[in-house]
Amino acid sequence: MPKKSEYNAKDISVLKGLDPVRKRPGMYIGSTGTEGLHHLVWECVDNFIDEFMGGYGSRGAVILHENNKVEVNDDGRGIPVDKHRDTGKSALETVMTTLHAGAKFGSKAYQVSGGLHGVGISVVCALSEWMRVEVCRDGEKHSQEYKRGKATTKLKKEGKTNKVGTTIVFQPDPEIFQEVDFDSKKILDHLRQQAYLTRGIKIDYIDKREKIEQKRSFYFEGGISSYVKHLTKRAEPLSPNVFYCLGEESGTIIEAAFRYTQEYETYEESFANNINTKEGGSHLTGFRVALTRTINNYAKREGYLKETEDNLRGEDVREGLTSVISVKVREPQFEGQTKAKLGNVEVRSITENLVSEALVDFFERNPQDARAIINKCVLSAKARRAAKAVRETVLRKGALEGLSLPGKLADCTTKKPEESELYIVEGESAGGSCKGARDRRFQAILPLKGKILNVERYRLNKILDSKEVRALVVALGTAIAEDFDIERLRYQRIIIMCDADSDGNHIKTLLLTLFFRHFKPLIEKGYLYIARPPLYKIQAGKRVEYAYTEEDKAEILSDIKGDGIDIQRYKGLGEMNPNQLWETTMNPENRMLKQITIEDAQEADRVFDALMGSEVALRKNFIKTHAKETKNLDV
Repeated sequence: MPKKSEYNAKDISVLKGLDPVRKRPGMYIGSTGTEGLHHLVWECVDNFIDEFMGGYGSRGAVILHENNKVEVNDDGRGIPVDKHRDTGKSALETVMTTLHAGAKFGSKAYQVSGGLHGVGISVVCALSEWMRVEVCRDGEKHSQEYKRGKATTKLKKEGKTNKVGTTIVFQPDPEIFQEVDFDSKKILDHLRQQAYLTRGIKIDYIDKREKIEQKRSFYFEGGISSYVKHLTKRAEPLSPNVFYCLGEESGTIIEAAFRYTQEYETYEESFANNINTKEGGSHLTGFRVALTRTINNYAKREGYLKETEDNLRGEDVREGLTSVISVKVREPQFEGQTKAKLGNVEVRSITENLVSEALVDFFERNPQDARAIINKCVLSAKARRAAKAVRETVLRKGALEGLSLPGKLADCTTKKPEESELYIVEGESAGGSCKGARDRRFQAILPLKGKILNVERYRLNKILDSKEVRALVVALGTAIAEDFDIERLRYQRIIIMCDADSDGNHIKTLLLTLFFRHFKPLIEKGYLYIARPPLYKIQAGKRVEYAYTEEDKAEILSDIKGDGIDIQRYKGLGEMNPNQLWETTMNPENRMLKQITIEDAQEADRVFDALMGSEVALRKNFIKTHAKETKNLDV
């Protein structure tokens, strides 16, 4: 038994000022990795966005300097510098060094704001090893410097000025962030998105870290309507017009825009006070209800659906839909500091009513668009019913009801998903080698014949006509589409293992497309991997080495002395005997596995559309753009 320790008043720690932020930074910025690092920039950007939404200023800028310094400036009102009655310090120092201090807790300075928790800029101050703030207002310029959440200089008057606004320069603390490396693309994407969401604001970006400065500016009069056009620029639109509506009720402003494309996937983005609500919330629910109800009413009224027919479902009306919903709420109720979901109940009905009215008007003014949209929705419903019939036949009467697994599956003996691995391999020859090499206690093998269907180009009912896809779905045990249940997954490590050539890479891409489109939770859980078989076997006498890349090969050859070197290039997994395959590719102690992750779902969606979709021009453009990055197509 461990020795009991005392527990008295002296054991209670009281963290003062911004110490809680430095003690538990993840509570305030999500993590101390790359996402948390960039969150510091977002907090500063939120401030000038809030100023603009309040009617002050017209522009903001983000500038990256050498030595990891970031500058964010604007032409808003400037943070007040007069003495604060409660703290006895200047309002500027109070805002920068005190949690939950700001003008967003009930004052009328901000009617709508993203930073309602009041911890934003003070958190940036706490997590910076150095910060300088300059304020121009009331004809004077003031400045003050800080270090790790504490002021290091007094508020200083710099002189007279005819400018207004705030400039913040900060340097992230390496004691908090293990790696400080700002991603230009990540920042550009965020600034572009904010400019779309804030119609009329100009946002500049300058990267001064290289000899040649990188400069970009964003300004969109079309707002989220322009954003939808941007999101769908690589897809074939179903109809020319983008639906857009703007309305206000009880102080809540609703903006919604959408367009249908010829694709099958749905892409939705929702925002509350310019904050990306990745988990949706009441505004997204209201939009979905309005869309489904209005399309059903119009379809029945115009004869596209008979009165006796079943209504179109939400999934039917959202096939091929790209939508953006943005609301401005005076008192938003976010779930948690990360603000991933909007909880205001009243926003649902406001969104539903405004979007419904606007959509009815849109259909009346654009009957051709209405016809194209509803025809696509009706076709989607027919495909859904066909897919359901296939699922019931293939899945519910198969392994999910305790009957036989696919005959080609060589299952493992353990029934514990956390211990089990499923190798998906191409061809019977490779399947035979893998079955001989595996540890049958925890490794299962599923060989697939040839290249599976490209699921990017077909609806689910057509996809489930494929024997290979059906075998994989049954082997996984999760079912698919609306029947999908990750709790029934039979293996928590799914490994795609293909030959190291162009055909193998194509098969990997087809399988990754299938998992991304229909089994994305498995990727998000970290269950999907790609095996890396060796390219070469290099033997000199009794010494045997395996090279996984051309660089490995060169390094091994430079290390081997003498003559009589035999180099074997593996063209396929079937060329390796079971012992070699186990030693190089399947033994957990030696193998090399790449875990598949989704860092940017939108970018991944775009790439899959370009590479696997029906648009040849997109694929050609992608290949031309990235051709110089390809060193060896068969690796």
